[in-house]
Amino acid sequence: MYFQQRDGWRCQFLEADLKTPLPCKLVFAEDDKIREIVLRGNGLPTAESRQMLEYAIRTGRGGVFLKLSDEQYAKLGGTGVAG
Repeated sequence: MYFQQRDGWRCQFLEADLKTPLPCKLVFAEDDKIREIVLRGNGLPTAESRQMLEYAIRTGRGGVFLKLSDEQYAKLGGTGVAG
């Protein structure tokens, strides 16, 4: 997932190739929603990754690898199996 602060927090999800966008795009007003998505997507395996997420939020943009279930992946419009 890539996110950027621009008239709200804009989130774009990518396939495992990191090039192909998934159809689902989200926009949030608050940065807590970014944290929630990352937690639900199992994207914070270490203390270092949590620090990196906080830094990205402070700077207004960043990306994180999510470990989605097949169901989560399908909700984002993915086809096939989640990575």
